[in-house]
Amino acid sequence: MKKSLWITIGVALLLIGVFVWYKFFFVFGEGVKSGYLNYAIHKGYVFKTYEGKLIQEGFGRGKTGSITSYEFEFSVKDPEVFKQLESNSGKNFDLHYKEYKGVLPWRGNTKFIVDKVVNMK
Repeated sequence: MKKSLWITIGVALLLIGVFVWYKFFFVFGEGVKSGYLNYAIHKGYVFKTYEGKLIQEGFGRGKTGSITSYEFEFSVKDPEVFKQLESNSGKNFDLHYKEYKGVLPWRGNTKFIVDKVVNMK
């Protein structure tokens, strides 16, 4: 009886661990986005995170049928990358990012984490 209880608890903890790893630490996608940096800010109540928005060229359909520009909202973990973005707001950037399935409050407010600047014009 006790042995099966411990096995059940062990399997449950293993499944929870795999789920947490997949949701918050598994890199689901990687890529580069290009566009003009709209803003780069440092904000938060408990966890101060670096956030930004890139306006991409081209137009898409908004939720109400209106035409809107493509926007890429992202978070930045590295303070050095953030300083480069902050001091060059309004310029055209190529940003390398990693996409996760979930958001951790100390990592940022979005699923997209920019880890380096590929190019700046």
